Amino acid sequence: MAIPYSLLDLAPISEGFGVKDALNNSTLMAMEAERSGYERVWLAEHHGMRGVASSATSVVLTHIANATSIIKVGAGGIMLPNHAPLVIAEQFGTLAELFPNRIELGLGRAPGTDMATARALRRNLQSDVDSYPEDIKELQHYFGEPKERQPIVAVPGANTHVPLWLLGSSLYSAQVAARMGLPYSFASHFAPDALFDALHVYRSMFQPSAQLSTPKTMAGVMVVIADTDEEAELLFTSVKQQFMNMRRGLNKPFAKPMHNFNEYCTATDEAMLSNVLRYALVGSKETVKTKLSKFVDATQIDEIIVSMPIYDIDARLFSVKTFAELAS
Repeated sequence: MAIPYSLLDLAPISEGFGVKDALNNSTLMAMEAERSGYERVWLAEHHGMRGVASSATSVVLTHIANATSIIKVGAGGIMLPNHAPLVIAEQFGTLAELFPNRIELGLGRAPGTDMATARALRRNLQSDVDSYPEDIKELQHYFGEPKERQPIVAVPGANTHVPLWLLGSSLYSAQVAARMGLPYSFASHFAPDALFDALHVYRSMFQPSAQLSTPKTMAGVMVVIADTDEEAELLFTSVKQQFMNMRRGLNKPFAKPMHNFNEYCTATDEAMLSNVLRYALVGSKETVKTKLSKFVDATQIDEIIVSMPIYDIDARLFSVKTFAELAS
């Protein structure tokens, strides 16, 4: 079953390693994704998280684009309320000039961090998430052709026409994407509850735009592939620990796999994990191929973007390569 596939890399800082290791691993991931026929590689903006190295997202994207040649490179995403649209236009306009026809920009409206860090990012919280659609229009304006006597011009940025995606996990984001005629990527890898409703809302409300004439949907899922189902489930205990740590307010690096995970996991934890990770594709190649087919048939998505929450880089690269083989 063939479907266009992309990679979402969260640049995990694994337990016992540092930021430089994480960024070097991201380079290896992007290079393997390019070799294996992935459409794009995205990195996401997070702040103050001891397990994520991609907070300076546009800087990391320069590192990734330099290490690759043809694969599209972008943000999945930039949290626009954290920034003035002009700043993002300049950053991604610079990337677009350095790497023509390869840069794209996914946008979200969550802070990507705790509220104290959000205040430090913005200096205050007067940047209202309700102004999100207007911020997107302002960003599009900066990426477009400048008008005569236009008072503010993004340099770089103007005339780059960087393609936008809207990211989300709610009906609100689906409505905004539909009304603005932008492609929509749903975050089912960590917030699955509204997946089908959001896809329906987006498709039913879609209005064509200069960028897109018909609806275009993508969904994010976690993927862990190993030689056996049992090995894959063991590797998957790393991300399960991450979700449990977040639920308990613990800010830790990305954990090693845990053999005695069931002893550590409470019944409440099990219920939470079963819900939030319901669409994760975990198992051997054949197991994941079956799960992928069912997910695509159920959602009718146009593309899929996968994250590989695996502690060991060699196991992560194996999963990246093997997923490409079964999705092609």
